[in-house]
Amino acid sequence: MRSIDDWFDSYSRDHQHPTNRLIHWICVPAILWAVIAALWLVPVSPSIGRPGFWCGLVMVGALSFYWRLSRPLGVAMLVVFVLLALLSEGLLRTLGPQRLLWLALGVFAAAWIGQFIGHLIEGRRPSFLTDLAYLLIGPAWLAGKVLRRLGVTY
Repeated sequence: MRSIDDWFDSYSRDHQHPTNRLIHWICVPAILWAVIAALWLVPVSPSIGRPGFWCGLVMVGALSFYWRLSRPLGVAMLVVFVLLALLSEGLLRTLGPQRLLWLALGVFAAAWIGQFIGHLIEGRRPSFLTDLAYLLIGPAWLAGKVLRRLGVTY
C-alpha cells in the first residue's frame, strides 16, 4: 500500500495553481457533504437501523482506508464525518428527505462543476481520473493541511 506521503505528493502535483487549490477548499468538503447527505437518505429497514445506517457503513469503510494510512488522519476524518453526519441529520429534520435530497444533488453538481473549472485553470486532469482512490484522498489532503497547521504529524 502507498504511504500517505506518496498519495499527498502525487495529489499535490495536480493541484499547484492557487485558484484551483482555493476551489478545492470549497468544493471538496461540499462534495463530501453531498455524498454523506444522499447516503443518509438511503432507506433502511427499522429492524436493522435508522436513517444514516448505510452512510455509517460507507464511512466505516472509508475510515479503515484512512486509518491504515495514518492514525492522526483517521481521527481527523472521523471528526469530519461526524460533523457532516450531524449536519445531514439536522437538515433532514429541518428540510425533510425530499428537499434534503434536492439540496444534496444541487450542491454535488455545482461543486463538481467548480472542481472541473479549477482543473481547467490548473491545466491538469483531476487525479481521480487516474485512480479512483483519489476521491478519498482529496478530503484527506485538506485534513492533512489542517493537521500540519495545528502541528500534528501524520
